[in-house]
Amino acid sequence: MHDELIAQAQAWLTEDPDPETRTELARLIDAQDHTELAARFSGTLQFGTAGLRGELGAGPMRMNSSVVIRAAAGLAAYLKKQGHHDGLVVIGYDARHKSHDFARDTAAVMTGAGLRAAVLPRPLPTPVLAFAVRHLGAVAGVEVTASHNPPRDNGYKVYLGDGSQIVPPADIDIAAEIAAVPSLTTVRRPTEGWDTLDDSVLDAYLARTDAVLAKGSPRTARTVYTAMHGVGKDVLLAAFARAGFPEPTLVTEQADPDPDFPTVTFPNPEEPGAMDLAFATARATTPAPDLIIANDPDADRCAVAVRDGQDDPHGQHGQDDPHGQTGAAWRMLRGDEVGALLAAHLVRRGATGTFAESIVSSSLLGRIAEKAGLPHVETLTGFKWIARAEGLRYGYEEALGYCVDPDGVRDKDGITAALLITELASQLKEEGRTLLDLLDDLAVEHGLHATDQLSVRVEDLSLITAAMRRLREQPPTELAGLPITRTDDLTQGTDTLPPTDGLRYTLDGARVIVRPSGTEPKLKCYLEVVIPVATHADLPTARAQATDLLESIKRDLSTAAGI
Repeated sequence: MHDELIAQAQAWLTEDPDPETRTELARLIDAQDHTELAARFSGTLQFGTAGLRGELGAGPMRMNSSVVIRAAAGLAAYLKKQGHHDGLVVIGYDARHKSHDFARDTAAVMTGAGLRAAVLPRPLPTPVLAFAVRHLGAVAGVEVTASHNPPRDNGYKVYLGDGSQIVPPADIDIAAEIAAVPSLTTVRRPTEGWDTLDDSVLDAYLARTDAVLAKGSPRTARTVYTAMHGVGKDVLLAAFARAGFPEPTLVTEQADPDPDFPTVTFPNPEEPGAMDLAFATARATTPAPDLIIANDPDADRCAVAVRDGQDDPHGQHGQDDPHGQTGAAWRMLRGDEVGALLAAHLVRRGATGTFAESIVSSSLLGRIAEKAGLPHVETLTGFKWIARAEGLRYGYEEALGYCVDPDGVRDKDGITAALLITELASQLKEEGRTLLDLLDDLAVEHGLHATDQLSVRVEDLSLITAAMRRLREQPPTELAGLPITRTDDLTQGTDTLPPTDGLRYTLDGARVIVRPSGTEPKLKCYLEVVIPVATHADLPTARAQATDLLESIKRDLSTAAGI
């Protein structure tokens, strides 16, 4: 067994084009580190609808040049079988370790396969790449990014010519072509022949951001902005300057790209502690800002925080913060809250078209769309599905993803979402109101839709499989004393959804969805309770009731799943 493992590793070593991973792998072979080698050679990173994502390092279970070259070769073969023999593939990348190398590897493979390749001029937000695919008439796009994963990770996201991320069966067909690559020695990789784009694509993207805002709308809201050590700063500042908003105050410690993400455990605005520096900057800024905007490292997500209650001299929140983060009188809005606010703003502006969301997002969007007489669609999780909703005008998912300009970017876009939420804050400011006031109005109009998440990160993926199996074999009949009126095993699909690994429980006044994460080693449980509200005076009682219910559901669900 050990001999076979060493032979596998040595065969990989002879083909590895990267001196860094060659050295790393040679060291493991010399040390006879069978445990580590087994982890790296236990299979291959699977190419799926999220493309590739994994930890950097040598071997087929890690992200490295060898894996990327195979993936690019498989994608090139797939595109040629689709009839795109000399089509353009546009390639973008973030500022993570090895991102530029992997972008260059991809460009070389595409060029060697007879396709045309064009690389964005420097690390730029993922939505710029999604825009560039359609703007340049490309047959495909590749973005090298691991979004908000830990520093040691990288990834490879594929878009087809419609500007949307791949969905089945394209992912299965591309994976088959990757598996059919016999050896890296068969993959032609010239050292030149592709284009490096200039700023004209970025300029076209920025010109397009103007279309998100209403002509003559107020532009007075003051913001604090963090790029979370990613690539969002320059593009967001340029977009805000074009729009005529006050220049955002930067969280300087997190403003510039840094692939080590030194100030955060996880570079994700949703993670506890990630927004602490932004809250501190907001408290120190005069005049006081109206909101905090955060992008994740590749700037396709947008987080929003607002002043909430009175300043506390001890530096704690005026009210409880659902994310457990600290900062005087500031709190993160949930993705579902921002999703509803943007929807209400677009309705008020007279938007027409389909409003779409993932099944794990709040049902409030459906209520808003129904009252406005607009079509509403629920899709599987991920913008690869949301972006494909027929007649899409607006789409969102609770994980801080918003598509507010589908004709420009058919994916989530943290830059244009930031513009639109700041326009809404400006409009409310002119009326002497805030985003929280509008959330209160929505709760009175449609019922209080309170959401929460039970998210369990694991080292051992088999724990997730065991939890899903336990829920299927011993299904709960009630949660928090509420009877479960319907259980949907989503592996069977529904009338409107293709199959996916998940369970959906419908309760009287509540809903729960349990699914393994597609991009991280997590089991995710999405909870929503809906409390009818007669008047604004009833909101505090309704919120307390919702909080208690959500906590009880979390507790009971955790027990039922054995996590």
